Amino acid sequence: MNESPVRHEDETPNYGSYLALDALLALQRPLARPEHPDELLFIVVHQASELWFKVILHELDALVQAMGATDALGAIMVTRRLNALVRIVADQLSALDTLPPRRFAQFRGYLGSSSGSQSAQFRAIEAASGLRDPHFLQAIAEHGPPPEIVQRWLDRPTLQALFQQMLAAKGRTIEQLYSDPDPSELLLLAEDLLEYEQGFARWRFLHVQLVERVIGPGTTGTGGTLGARYLAKTVSQRFFPSLWDVRSRFFTGPPGGR
Repeated sequence: MNESPVRHEDETPNYGSYLALDALLALQRPLARPEHPDELLFIVVHQASELWFKVILHELDALVQAMGATDALGAIMVTRRLNALVRIVADQLSALDTLPPRRFAQFRGYLGSSSGSQSAQFRAIEAASGLRDPHFLQAIAEHGPPPEIVQRWLDRPTLQALFQQMLAAKGRTIEQLYSDPDPSELLLLAEDLLEYEQGFARWRFLHVQLVERVIGPGTTGTGGTLGARYLAKTVSQRFFPSLWDVRSRFFTGPPGGR
């Protein structure tokens, strides 16, 4: 019989060691010289976003598994957590609203070619959520083959495809789902997926406003991007076009017809 290894008292985790705080708090390394008082805030917001992206991708994995198993209730539970995480990522952008343009300009040059568009995790979230349009594929291939984490999601079915598979397994169509007098688990999941997309679009919109507020609507972004002009084009991207399209079908017939 295998015995559990003996844990010595001095090996018992405490708050700092469990969270690896010494290592974590050493990862904020401002580059401006002399050090700029606002650069720490800039770094922490972006590092925190990457940590939340890691959790979001973890939950997207769980969502794909639940949807692949036609587990609507399990998928609903995961999607509601995802929606909470997306709200957190969006809301923390407000901290950077306090960064005046002149002060950002004082350390912006130290960012080099850094750009949020280079975030492999963010691109993976977009791919996982369903982006496959040529503009997106071109953007992730600008610097060579897509990062492994992005390619992994590109090789998997989109969330919309998985949802349609769930419907097919139940012998339903999207229009039937929304025509039923009583709500079903699949209908609740559909609405939660739309909330996820809306939350993501809200994050994009707030990001556009933040960039315009800090560097202006016409200023080129770091890394040679188009800045706010590029970001504004992404707000209308759809993850679940079929869930949006079904709504118009209830308003195309004669009054009171459906």
